[in-house]
Amino acid sequence: MGLKPYLGPTLAALFVCAAYSALSQTAPAATQSQFLLSVGAGFSGYNADLTQGHLLGGTLWIDYTLPHMPSILQGIGLEAEARDLNYGRSSVAWASTNLRTDVASGGVIYALPRYAKFRPYGKFMMGFGSMDLGAPAHPYHITRTVTSMGGGVDYRIFRSVWARVDYEYQFWPDFWKLSPNTHGKSLTPEGFTVGAIYHFNHAKRH
Repeated sequence: MGLKPYLGPTLAALFVCAAYSALSQTAPAATQSQFLLSVGAGFSGYNADLTQGHLLGGTLWIDYTLPHMPSILQGIGLEAEARDLNYGRSSVAWASTNLRTDVASGGVIYALPRYAKFRPYGKFMMGFGSMDLGAPAHPYHITRTVTSMGGGVDYRIFRSVWARVDYEYQFWPDFWKLSPNTHGKSLTPEGFTVGAIYHFNHAKRH
C-alpha cells in the first residue's frame, strides 16, 4: 500500500499546526529570537514507487537560517540532507533482495516564525540519488539528479530539543531510460521521516 492515502490527513495536520501557531501569542518582534544552526536525525519510511512495498532507513539534517534578513525573508535558510534507505525492502520479487536508495541533497528551507511550541516549514531541494535494485545475479545500479519538495513541523520537547515530522516528494527523471536517445518513465518516491533536531545559536530578530 502506498503513502498517498496518508498525504491528505498529514497536510491537513500541518495546516492546523500552522493555523494554531498564527493564533498563538509570541514575543515582540524586537526581542524574538531566531535559530541559526540545527542538526538532527530521524527514521524514514518511503514508498519507492516500484509497484508496491516500502523502504526504511535513516535521515540526517543540517539547517542554517540566514540571519539579519529583511522582514519579508525572515525564516528563510539552507538545508543539507542525507538519507539511506536499506531496510524493510519491497515485497516485489525482482527488487526484494537488493533494493537500496541513497540521496544527498541541499536547497532552501522556509520556516514560519516560531510560535509557542510549533515551527512549520517548507522546503525545495536538489541533489544526487543512487538506487540499487534487482537480484544479486542481475543487479542494476541507477543514478540520477533528484529534485524534491516537502515540508513538516518541528515541535519543542525540551529547551533546544525539538521533534520533527517531515514529508518529502522526490522526482527522479527518466528513471526507466532504455537508451541515450530516449526518454523513460520518471520515478516519484515519497515518504515520511520522524526524528529529533537540536537547535543551536540564537539571533535577535528586529
